Amino acid sequence: MAPQLVTGAEDTLDLRLSEELLALFGDDTALPATRPTTSDLLGDPAAWRPVTTPAGVFQLVPARLERDLALITRWMNDPAVAAFWDLAGAESVTADHLRPQLEGDGRSVPCLGVLGGTPMSYWEIYRADLDPLARHYPARPHDTGIHLLIGGVTDRGRGVGTTLLRAVSDLVLDNLPLCARVVAEPDMRNTPSVAAFLSAGFRFSAEVELPGKRAALMIRDRAHRAQL
Repeated sequence: MAPQLVTGAEDTLDLRLSEELLALFGDDTALPATRPTTSDLLGDPAAWRPVTTPAGVFQLVPARLERDLALITRWMNDPAVAAFWDLAGAESVTADHLRPQLEGDGRSVPCLGVLGGTPMSYWEIYRADLDPLARHYPARPHDTGIHLLIGGVTDRGRGVGTTLLRAVSDLVLDNLPLCARVVAEPDMRNTPSVAAFLSAGFRFSAEVELPGKRAALMIRDRAHRAQL
């Protein structure tokens, strides 16, 4: 469901948005009042500070339907993405996927990944212990999951996914102190994605049979964060 060193989440830098990004997001980007309501389940990803990674300054920006639908839909229609997300089609298909998260109780937060001022990836940060995934593995309270797609072809296959997976899992662990494990479940057939998770410090835990796919259960443990 997603591809692809070490980044210190404490090594932060104020993000300066490019003109392209400002045009996409509009003037409301910097206004705290426009942020989604803080969730008791996942905190407030809108407030997670940008981090400096080997690929550039990276930040998660919670998605908005009216602003981001066309961009995310375009990514979902890329054949390489559609093969694993199965969300190709009109904007209504993507909207039907995003809306329950945006209007839900906060157990899943869809985000754009902004690298060097440019939106280039789509993320879902979700409470794995409250997700249907928890029926398929021995979930622990506050397990937090990650879904990822890299939107731009030029950002694939050169280690960017690995770098960002490490950065985002660091962000989760830094901002959610009750979370002891970050989990993911890429399709077993998506070998570049599985390899990216392994390179980002996740361990392969098990193969699990999920609706529509056989997945690799990947886990990054807080306790072993410094060693992997």
